[in-house]
Order: sequence, then C-alpha cells, then structure tokens
Amino acid sequence: MLVICNAPDQDTARHIARTLVEERLAACVNILPACRSVYRWQGELEEDSELPLLIKTTEEAYPALQHRLVVLHPYEVPEIIAVDIAHGLPAYLTWVRESVVSSQPEVDS
Repeated sequence: MLVICNAPDQDTARHIARTLVEERLAACVNILPACRSVYRWQGELEEDSELPLLIKTTEEAYPALQHRLVVLHPYEVPEIIAVDIAHGLPAYLTWVRESVVSSQPEVDS
C-alpha cells in the first residue's frame, strides 16, 4: 500500500516518518518538498504550506499505521489516504513486506 499524509512542517514530518519506520509500520517514508494546500475547514477557506509524506506499508499493517498516524499527527483530522499498489517491481514489493511487521495487534477504531 501507499499511504499519503500531509504534515504541517519539517519537524513533524521527520518525527512521523522516523517513528513509523522505527516501529516497522512502514518500510519507507518519503518526505516531499513543501506544497501549498487550499481547502475548506470548518466553513473557512484555508491555505497552508504542507509537506506530503509517501508511506510504503502493507495492507496487514495499515490499521495499526493509521491509528499511529492519528496519535502522532497534530491535526484534528489528518489527511490519511491509502492506495492499493496494483503493480511494482517484485523485489521492491518483497522488501516492503519484509520491512514491515506482518502481525499487528488489534487496534480499536
């Protein structure tokens, strides 16, 4: 899976990325350069700088990863979007599976 999440600043992005990889919930997290996000929040038009995170994980680890992202993230409702990977270099996908803990504890919603 590829999980997309935006962070508000470099320190938060690095903390989230390092924690997810250290805890083996993600094989890799790319921190992309800042972008401008324009969105509506609580009835107001907002515009902020954010850093996109591209998080590589497995379907089995996703529930625990999502829970951890919610805990780590400073936003009330962080962007967390998971996309299934249909195809990829088999050796890379094997590395992702081997890098992520396959057995995750139950997580309450």
